[in-house]
Amino acid sequence: MKTFEELFAELSAKAAKNDPDSGTVKELAKGTHFIGKKIVEEAGEIWIAAEYEGKERTAEEISQLLYHLQVMMIDRGLKLEDIYKYL
Repeated sequence: MKTFEELFAELSAKAAKNDPDSGTVKELAKGTHFIGKKIVEEAGEIWIAAEYEGKERTAEEISQLLYHLQVMMIDRGLKLEDIYKYL
């Protein structure tokens, strides 16, 4: 299990290495529009899971949304502190 901060550090490191086999690097290469569509897709899947698929599936979908949100943060050059100041 990892924290939000640990995930961000891991994804940032993958982006910095620019490993072509990394799913994160591949998503970043597809750009902001693609990442945004993934965020919208995952948000919809969370809603469906919450309505019809139970707690575990909802948690899984939320984790996927958090992943794509962090990829977007990296894509846009945002740091955790940039987000935390608005919480």
